[in-house]
Amino acid sequence: MCFIHRISISCLFPASWHFSLSPVVLPRLMLPTLRQDIIVLLVTLAVVLLLSRHLARVTDVEATDTSNPNLNYGVVVDCGSSGSRVFVYTWPRHNGNPHDLLDIRQMRDQHRKPVVMKIKPGISEYATTPGKASDYMYPLLSFAAQHIPKNKHQETPLYILCTAGMRVLPESQQEALLEDLRTDIPVNFNFLFSDSHVEVISGKQEGVYAWIGINFVLGRFNHVDDDHEAVIEVQVPGGDQQETLVRRRTAGVLDMGGVSTQIAYEVPKTVSFASPQQEEVAKNLLAEFNLGCDAHRTEHVYRVYVSTFLGFGGNAARQRYEEQLVSNTVLQNKLLGKHQGESADSPILDPCMPTDFEDEVGLPGQKLHLRGSGDFDRCRLLLQPFLNRTNETSTSLNGVYQPPIDFSNSQFYGFSEFYYCTEDVLRMGGDYNSSKYANAAKDYCATQWKILKERFDRGLYASHADLHRLKYQCFKSAWVYEVFHSGFSFPVGYDNLKTALLVYDKEVQWTLGAILYRTRFLPLRDIQQESLKGSHSHWHRGFTFMNNHYLFLACFLVVLLSILLYLLRLRRIHHRATLLRGTSVQWLEEGLGSPDLPVTL
Repeated sequence: MCFIHRISISCLFPASWHFSLSPVVLPRLMLPTLRQDIIVLLVTLAVVLLLSRHLARVTDVEATDTSNPNLNYGVVVDCGSSGSRVFVYTWPRHNGNPHDLLDIRQMRDQHRKPVVMKIKPGISEYATTPGKASDYMYPLLSFAAQHIPKNKHQETPLYILCTAGMRVLPESQQEALLEDLRTDIPVNFNFLFSDSHVEVISGKQEGVYAWIGINFVLGRFNHVDDDHEAVIEVQVPGGDQQETLVRRRTAGVLDMGGVSTQIAYEVPKTVSFASPQQEEVAKNLLAEFNLGCDAHRTEHVYRVYVSTFLGFGGNAARQRYEEQLVSNTVLQNKLLGKHQGESADSPILDPCMPTDFEDEVGLPGQKLHLRGSGDFDRCRLLLQPFLNRTNETSTSLNGVYQPPIDFSNSQFYGFSEFYYCTEDVLRMGGDYNSSKYANAAKDYCATQWKILKERFDRGLYASHADLHRLKYQCFKSAWVYEVFHSGFSFPVGYDNLKTALLVYDKEVQWTLGAILYRTRFLPLRDIQQESLKGSHSHWHRGFTFMNNHYLFLACFLVVLLSILLYLLRLRRIHHRATLLRGTSVQWLEEGLGSPDLPVTL
């Protein structure tokens, strides 16, 4: 008589995960050797690790559990030049560990979409009618109020932070707009709001907030021991310069828009200056701040360099280039009696345009005809003077002070034009390699325009690439290359730049860094409560349905343990069966049949 034993695994898993294993079907698996047992164990552990990583990401895009009483909320309004956006953030109670920051994430609605709303135009459009500022803001704050539980409003901080559009207004107009917001918003909304919560922030502040947000998402502020993470030695600002702190290496940020270019990175060591004038300039470019909740602890003290260069964005640089091209040509034609560029038959050859592309530049009464010659290297040489470099040490674009970068132990992320320029047409977004990038840009520039247009019509480029991108790709490829290597002095062999549109599949706004920085002292309250109540009740408070993936993981580990115990049981059975093998053969020859072997599942 033969027994077939079957394992059925369905408990604790979704119905679609139900499966069974039989020793008849898989005898080698269910009666394994020691080596096979180890392989099964390693594979199972790998699956557990992959699942736990996947679940950690899934929780970041889950709908926010507004029924959880331990969740806190925060609201940030970004008042930009073209419009304003409101962001709602949420975080659980602080875990009581003074070494950890708040776990702040974007709030997500029932459809798992980020709670974000944008309106146009920018608030600066109301400069002459400041009394309408609060009416302008009302739809944004109403939208946020609808998503946040009403009983949480009075403890939800609200920050209204204005950027470029407001900076260009006269101070009197700025103050009139802000005063209207300070007066009327507390009347209509019950958020935690004070006069200091609405302001016009500087470009330096905006850059610091962006740097904080990106490094927070990357997990670079979690100072845990991990042999796989790169570290740096930091001389803490204001501390004993003889002692250094070893912690995770943060990432620098490069961002190039249409008008400006920005760089931000941590300066881990104390820097020296060539002159008192340079030191005075550096004070306006270096920001020192403590992200930790305790001002007396130094592990979250950072020194960050931030500099914004107006006129060095991709479109602004092209405009400056064309203006100089027109003025030089007009002057040359007048002095030499030529008519270069005045008709399509005698165009100006532009190495920064694709081969044979024809264009017109200049004012209506002073139009000049261009024809692309597609010479990437020649274009780079023509663009170098527009960087306004000086011979002074420790300077970058426009001769602005730049502290030394340890290129052997650094990492940078390039956003906006750094990503579009490498990915939209060249399809090289991600890890940057200067030689591959330069070769691809050379090929693009040298390709005839009609061929590029055919490729575009066949959909061979990125979905959001348009004809404007194709037209200026050659110029911008050279401009990005020169800004990075000649302007910011990164070595040609630098291989630790990653161009990206998103960080961990998420768009990271500077508002995340703003809410993190401005709520940094809030955990003190929870830490003090923890010290009074003890840590035994923390698990009960922190457990919510929002964290049910921990239950799933625990169940999975229980099932894993059960499988291992069953394998050990089968090993013993196999061993006993081997000892009885000779006897069982004798029984079969005598027609007695095999004895029953009791197996307990």
